[in-house]
Amino acid sequence: MTSALTSPRILICGSLAYDIIAVFPDRFSRHLLPNQMERLSVSFTVSSMRREWGGCAGNIAYTLKRLGGEPVVMATLGDEDGHPYEVRLAKQRIACDGVRLIEGAYTAQATIMTDMDDNQITAFHPGAMAESYRVNVDEVEDIALGLVAPDGREGMLQHARQFHALNIPFVFDPGQAMTLFSNEELLEMVELADVVALNDYEARLLSERTGLSLEEIAQRVRALIVTHGAEGSRIMTEEGTLSIPAVTPDAEIDPTGCGDAYRAGLLYGIAHGWDWRTTGRLAAVLGAIKIAHHGPQNHPVTRDDVARRYQKAFGEALKF
Repeated sequence: MTSALTSPRILICGSLAYDIIAVFPDRFSRHLLPNQMERLSVSFTVSSMRREWGGCAGNIAYTLKRLGGEPVVMATLGDEDGHPYEVRLAKQRIACDGVRLIEGAYTAQATIMTDMDDNQITAFHPGAMAESYRVNVDEVEDIALGLVAPDGREGMLQHARQFHALNIPFVFDPGQAMTLFSNEELLEMVELADVVALNDYEARLLSERTGLSLEEIAQRVRALIVTHGAEGSRIMTEEGTLSIPAVTPDAEIDPTGCGDAYRAGLLYGIAHGWDWRTTGRLAAVLGAIKIAHHGPQNHPVTRDDVARRYQKAFGEALKF
């Protein structure tokens, strides 16, 4: 295993965003008239609201840095409101070599309102994220591993092709951006990637879109990783399929960002040459830590705590 003292630089291509999360202390259904939906005009007064740092790139970099990794963020922010996020990344000592401010744009932002039945109404403005193609992989030096996460459509295609052209291995994580691409484009990015990471729904959708079974997708990459929430995850390689159990969390507070915390563990393990079983188990521990805290970038991560939880969950020591 590679020493943490020589952690490889990992380029994380994805979104930086602000998430506004509000709680409506009632049920949406009580205030919507089914026969008046074509003339909808309604206002919901929320009882609580918080603003979170978000976006896949920011979330993954947050956990990876605290684990001892060296993430480098590649993303676009709006110059109208992006400076505070730049300051935050700098305070966390997360490299921003690939971050660019887009003139006249706002940073990507999601406003999410949840009612008492956990129904959600979300408004999402991509803003500067749509111009992620304006930053290039070859502008960042000394990158050993990459990740292409949900971002602007053209940026994701471009970054996947650039990683491949530069012989930099990368993880393809299409997530909720999968619907932006044609079937042919999805297949191309799978074949350019070294690892593909998805949740179970995304895996079924990718299989349908590409016309390939999960086993056939796994044959085209070093590993296909599929998460199943509380049921754990599966890592499919040419040696077979590993089942990684979920780790019991201290509490189940907020699942937002759990997948990103899991991916931070994947990137750390891959970059340091760990075997797939250890890598998957590390990722599972990080997902469990995250779910016990509100927001995608508020959970504490220390190597001692991660090692303790790993020992408790799997009965063996984790050596960084």
